[in-house]
Amino acid sequence: MLRFLFIFAVSLMVSTAALAENRYASIIVDADTLEVVHARQIDSPRYPASLTKVMTLHLVFDALDAGTLTLSEKVKVSRNAARTPPVRRGWKTGQTVTVRELIQSVAVRSHNDSAVVLAERLGGTEDRFAEMMTDKARALGMQRTVFKTANGLPHPDQKTTARDMAKLANSILTTHFDRYHYFGQKTYRGQKNTNALLHSMPEVDGFKTGYTNASGYNLMVSAVRDKRRQIAVVLGGASGKSRNTHMRDLVERGFDVMGVVPRSETPALILANTNAPTAVLRGASMRRETKPWSIQLRNLPSEPYALSAASSLAPQVEPKLSSGFIKGAPVFHVKLAGLSVADAKAACAKVLAAQTQTKCWLIAP
Repeated sequence: MLRFLFIFAVSLMVSTAALAENRYASIIVDADTLEVVHARQIDSPRYPASLTKVMTLHLVFDALDAGTLTLSEKVKVSRNAARTPPVRRGWKTGQTVTVRELIQSVAVRSHNDSAVVLAERLGGTEDRFAEMMTDKARALGMQRTVFKTANGLPHPDQKTTARDMAKLANSILTTHFDRYHYFGQKTYRGQKNTNALLHSMPEVDGFKTGYTNASGYNLMVSAVRDKRRQIAVVLGGASGKSRNTHMRDLVERGFDVMGVVPRSETPALILANTNAPTAVLRGASMRRETKPWSIQLRNLPSEPYALSAASSLAPQVEPKLSSGFIKGAPVFHVKLAGLSVADAKAACAKVLAAQTQTKCWLIAP
């Protein structure tokens, strides 16, 4: 009997370790250059859990930009939304809630019912909204992601990768930085943000946690030090505490690879006044939208073509050329710096409208 129990315990330990290994993935991206500076199983399928809500809010922000939704609009809670499993805000059927309130509920406390209310407002049904989420994922180059729910509650076909989650984070930072602050809001109605690193790591200024039994403990963060920003994603952590500790280590490693000095060596100006407004404490991270943006055109067939494309999009800017290879064939990239956010977005929109193989990356300050 004792031997049987011993063998069972060992088998359980082995299967648990294998499960943890199969769930784990991590990535660090230099948000300024989009260079991947750390990668572990970044293209392996994983469950996104509540990181799904970042895409939900991306579509909400898109609608706000398009004018089809306003922050003050009051949305009615359906019976379906009110019955959404926890964690939830506890909205009642027929109750009306402002879009602003719903955004904060989702971003700060990860309430599942609030995500469904927003999904039904924009998609009519949550299923239709999930299709819209997947379509948006493809538009962002998230080729290995499929969404089935607006809140990340378990679904066997809802999958993503660490690389795709980093692409999603980058899109929020580049196209919706003016609303990124919701992900960095430290409290909502007296309750702390589920992202513990917001409260203990000054460099971290936003993004999202996630957990289901199948996914393990997920975390997406963005962090700034010495005016340099990174995006980091951990999927499949064994516990919330170990995931947070691992993320701390990854953020430090990312800054080290990026050549950013350790926190203890950062200028005293940034950390001197702990009572200062957030925009002062975080320096450039909260003022990026007023500084010049850049774009990078990628996968152009020749150097003359790259220069011609750059000239047509931003003739006032001196292009910076680089090159690479795709399946053995040379391709050329060109970076255009010093653009306003409006000009940068307009330029990439023109590239997208041309429906060529050329990719256009927005690079925030």
